[in-house]
Amino acid sequence: QVQLVESGGGLVQAGGSLRLSCAASGRTFSRYAMGWFRQAPGQEREFVTAVSWDGDSAYADSVKGRFTISRDNAKNAVYLQINSLSPEDTAVYYCAARLWYISSRADEYAYWGQGTQVTVSS
Repeated sequence: QVQLVESGGGLVQAGGSLRLSCAASGRTFSRYAMGWFRQAPGQEREFVTAVSWDGDSAYADSVKGRFTISRDNAKNAVYLQINSLSPEDTAVYYCAARLWYISSRADEYAYWGQGTQVTVSS
C-alpha cells in the first residue's frame, strides 16, 4: 500500500515557475514508477510525465522542455519542476504510483494522491 500526498500548487502568473512535491509512504518507494497527471475543468485526466524505478523518464509533448520530473528515494519523494507556465497549464495535478515501469495510461496506476491545484493567470 502506498499513500501519496501532493503539495506545492498555487496561483502564479504566466511565465512563472512552481515546484510540486509528492510525498509517499511505505518502505518500497524505490520499486515504484511515479507519474504526474493533470486534469483541467471539464477535461479528462491527462499524462504529464513519469519516472521509472531506475530513473527513466517520459514527458507529454505539451510539457517537454518546460517540466522536469525528479525523484529522491531517500526521502520517498518525487518532484515536478514547472517552468514557463501558461494559462493552459491550469489544472489539478495528481501524483500516481505503479510498480517498476512508467506508463502514460492513468488506468495503469494503482495509487493516487488527492491532487494539488495549479492556477496560472494571464
